[in-house]
Amino acid sequence: MNAVKTYFLDVITKHYFDFNGRADRKQFWLYQLFYFIAFVCVNLLVIPLGEKAGAVVKLLITLALFLPSLGIIVRRLHDINLRGWWVLLNLVPFLGSLVLFVFWLLPGTEGKNRFN
Repeated sequence: MNAVKTYFLDVITKHYFDFNGRADRKQFWLYQLFYFIAFVCVNLLVIPLGEKAGAVVKLLITLALFLPSLGIIVRRLHDINLRGWWVLLNLVPFLGSLVLFVFWLLPGTEGKNRFN
């Protein structure tokens, strides 16, 4: 439970609109894991609500978690000494997402980064 608080809830509550600083690989990937688990749980819980109401609930949760997710992606890019604008590679079909995935696997740089 402590990992959920540290790597998911703290990102949402303390870094909701934070695009400065760094996020190491562990923080980034554990946030992604807990985000995935939360989204699976939401999908299972909205089944009794029906298709339309469930879609609205999922949309609201996705919108609520959009900024923290974008923020941790930008902070992860800062950790490998890249500007946050690299997140726009997602707009390039398939290849952009693949390049970003490789970036997210890279180890962070030591010392102070240029783009914090």
